[in-house]
Amino acid sequence: MTATEPAAPLFELDHAVVTFRIGSLLAGSRLVAVNDVSLRLAADRPEIFTLAGESGSGKTTLARVLLGDQAPSQGEVRFQGTPVAEVIRAKGHAAFMQEVQPVFQNPFETFNPLRHVQEYLFDTALNFKIAKTRREAAEPVDAALRTVGLTLAEVQQRYPHELSGGQLQRVSVARALIPKPKVIVADEPVSMVDASLRMEIVNVFKRLRDEEGVTVIYITHDLATAYYVSDRIAIMLRGFVVESGPVEEVLDHPAHPYAQLLKESIPEPVPEDKASWTQQITLGATEASEFNQAGCKFASRCPSVMDRCRMSDPPDFPVGNRLVKCYLYDEAGERPS
Repeated sequence: MTATEPAAPLFELDHAVVTFRIGSLLAGSRLVAVNDVSLRLAADRPEIFTLAGESGSGKTTLARVLLGDQAPSQGEVRFQGTPVAEVIRAKGHAAFMQEVQPVFQNPFETFNPLRHVQEYLFDTALNFKIAKTRREAAEPVDAALRTVGLTLAEVQQRYPHELSGGQLQRVSVARALIPKPKVIVADEPVSMVDASLRMEIVNVFKRLRDEEGVTVIYITHDLATAYYVSDRIAIMLRGFVVESGPVEEVLDHPAHPYAQLLKESIPEPVPEDKASWTQQITLGATEASEFNQAGCKFASRCPSVMDRCRMSDPPDFPVGNRLVKCYLYDEAGERPS
């Protein structure tokens, strides 16, 4: 790379598709869990990028693609300019995981209830060769814990049940920080935490972005915390990203009819009123039939539906700083009556 060439994107999804077969080989059907998704995360600008949507939207499958646990059926996912599959093949999965770390939904399932919490932290430091001995590992383990507002002394010799849900999830984040990754993929990290502790977790992600230069991919159905913590957001529906852009634009003034529906499910943005942002937001139940219907997956519920919405998938149209997958923004096309 020359001095004039821009750095390769940190992560880039290029028309990624993930298809699963449901049922038997002969009688089953295909479910497109991720459908033609393209995203880009810059290498020189740490951010919190949110994938938001109701259950069944495809966001967790997309997380598995980013973590290298699920290969796309079509398209490509690249990390720092190289396809993830090639990175893993050339350097090994552990080397990729040193750069891209997960934080999972339920901290109480992450840790064995019969094992002291610090053992997981020491194991991580040793497995990623951050330290050669447990004595050496104490310093990076304590540093990672201090980043999330804890210390090694606070968690030493304690079992998971002896910590609160918020503390245990912060330990999960600290564990992910020990290899010094460039990216953390956090899949529903606050959904199993008490409402009073959610802000504690999302504020940790803000500090990681601002103080450690870590990019966080925040996956959630909770649009309230998404508004509070995100720089950019992508709204998913039945495998598609239907609207993406700066979080204030997307959630304050949503353009896609589906995003407008979600807007009605969250409190008005009052940043100083933290209580309003700690409420659990539960969106509608998955409608499996929408995955397989032709055209826009929201057509059966959209008040502005047009004939062509039911016939073909809309492309992405630029709307200000956003991309919106909706024929309403096709200047040359049919308009609703």
